[in-house]
Amino acid sequence: MTAIPAPVPAAPAAIRARRRALTRRVLFRAAVTAVVLWSVAPFLWQLSTSFQRDRDLSSVTPHWLPVPGTLEHYRAVFTDYEFSKYMINSVIVTVTATAIGLLLAALATYALARLPVPGKGVVLAVVLGLSMFPQISIVVPLYLVLNSLGLLDTYTGLSGSYVGLALPLMIFVLYAHFRSLPTQLDEAAAIDGAGLLRTLRSVILPLALPGIAAAGMLGFITNWNEFMLALAFTSSPEHQTVPVGIAGFQSQYFVPWGDMAAASVVVTLPLVLIVVLFQRRIVAGITSGAVKE
Repeated sequence: MTAIPAPVPAAPAAIRARRRALTRRVLFRAAVTAVVLWSVAPFLWQLSTSFQRDRDLSSVTPHWLPVPGTLEHYRAVFTDYEFSKYMINSVIVTVTATAIGLLLAALATYALARLPVPGKGVVLAVVLGLSMFPQISIVVPLYLVLNSLGLLDTYTGLSGSYVGLALPLMIFVLYAHFRSLPTQLDEAAAIDGAGLLRTLRSVILPLALPGIAAAGMLGFITNWNEFMLALAFTSSPEHQTVPVGIAGFQSQYFVPWGDMAAASVVVTLPLVLIVVLFQRRIVAGITSGAVKE
C-alpha cells in the first residue's frame, strides 16, 4: 500500500508575502472608502437637511435623518423665490460659454498639438499659468472691461467671462488627446487635398470625441458652479445664475437653511446624473492621451 506524502507547509516567506498583499488590499480599500465618504458626506448632509423641518434644523441637537420629513423646502424654492429664472439663466450662460469654449479650445489645441507652432511649450505654460490665477485677482480688471463695453448684467458679458474661465482646463484636457493621435492622419488628409480646418473637422474631431466630451463636461461643471464672477457682474434676477440666487435666499435676520439645502440639491442632481451616466466617457477622454500609440 502506497503511503500518501504529507503536504509540505508553505514557506514562512510566502506566508508573509500573502499577508502583506492582504494588508495592502485592506488598507487600499479602507482608504478608498474614506475618500468616498469624505466626498459624499456634504451632499448627503445637504440632502438630509432639505427634508428636515425648520424647528429640527434650529434645535441644539442635530438630526442626522429627516424623521419626520417634509417637502416644504422644495415647494418654497419654486414658489417663494425666482428659482426657475435662476435655473434658466444658468442654463443659457453655461451652455453658451461651454459651446464657445469647446470651439476655441479645439482650434487652439489643434494648433498647439499638431502644427509646427514655434514656442508652443511657452504658450502651454502660459495657459496653465492663467488657470492657476485666483479669481479674485481678475474680478476688478474684468469688471472695468465689461463696464466700458456696456456688458455688465448681461448674458453676453457673463458668458464671455466664463469662456475665459474654462478655456485653459479644456485646452489641457484636449492637448494630451490630440497628441495621442497618429501624425499619419494629417499626412493622409493633406495628400487627399484637405486643408487644416477640413482635417480638423473631418479627421481629428471625430477621433477625439471622448476627449471633447470630457473637456465639455468639465467645462460645463466649472461654469455651472461658478459664483464670484456671477456675483460681481450681475445685479438683477433677470441675469443672475443659480449660485448667486441661492446666496440671496438669506435675509438680514434669518437664514433659511432648509430652503438653501433644497435648492442646492436641485442644482447638484443634474451634475451628479451627468457624471454617473457619462463617467466612462469622461474617464476615457481624460486618460486616452496618457499613452501614445
